[in-house]
Amino acid sequence: MTNIIDGKKISGEIKDEVKEQVAALKEKGVTVTLAVVLVGNDPASAVYVRNKKKSCEYCGIVSRSIDLPEETTEEALLDVVKQLNEDPAVNGILVQLPLPKHIDADRVLRAISPYKDVDGFHPQNVGALSIGIDGFRSCTPAGIIELLKRSGINAEGRECVIVGRSNIVGKPMGMLMLRENATVTIAHSRTKDLPAVARRADILITAVGKAKMFTRDYVKPGAVVIDCGMNRDENGKLCGDVDYEDVFPIAGAITPVPGGVGPMTVAMLMKNCVDAIALNQ
Repeated sequence: MTNIIDGKKISGEIKDEVKEQVAALKEKGVTVTLAVVLVGNDPASAVYVRNKKKSCEYCGIVSRSIDLPEETTEEALLDVVKQLNEDPAVNGILVQLPLPKHIDADRVLRAISPYKDVDGFHPQNVGALSIGIDGFRSCTPAGIIELLKRSGINAEGRECVIVGRSNIVGKPMGMLMLRENATVTIAHSRTKDLPAVARRADILITAVGKAKMFTRDYVKPGAVVIDCGMNRDENGKLCGDVDYEDVFPIAGAITPVPGGVGPMTVAMLMKNCVDAIALNQ
């Protein structure tokens, strides 16, 4: 029988834990504050920011919103980041992606203090992850590790195939799975015979952004399938990279979309905000 990995439930558990930590810090006179910078009026970004604000409110984290117009210059945005870096009341800084095309996102992300980089995108935090020392971990990969652990899925010694090599999911996911003692393969658009490579996986993690690309032809019977995709199908319905209905009967465990990886990303952001307190003291 296939186990449905309930990201909504597990993310709720993590947010409840964060809520307790935030309350304990408040008793000591410490306030946790996240500054969220939104440039322009991208509808999807506005939804993501709204969800983050709701989670902050639930956890007792102060959410400071900085909404900037689409025509904001790169230098003006960098100046906002500089001010937030220097503000001792701000523990975490998040610049919502994507940014308008005239702004160099990499330059902006590098400008965020690594000690306030709660998204885990700064090169210093990526480097810390790669050599196994303390630092912020990217929220989606960190959330997947929590999904596995809290679902009783042990990655040690198992074959893990990650499809996708982005800096936000694929690469950090590979490093985190190595830390869990999995045997890791990172596949991508140039991988030869991708279905055969994917079928080797005891744990298959998809992060390609193509609706329902992964059918049962890509999945070994009994495998754990973690779907990071967030797409729309031909009917405009939210779906993942995995053809859920096709894969479900043969998977050992699977994350749904929505309700799988997505809620975990926001929950781990909340956790990073609390962890920032220690880093900024």
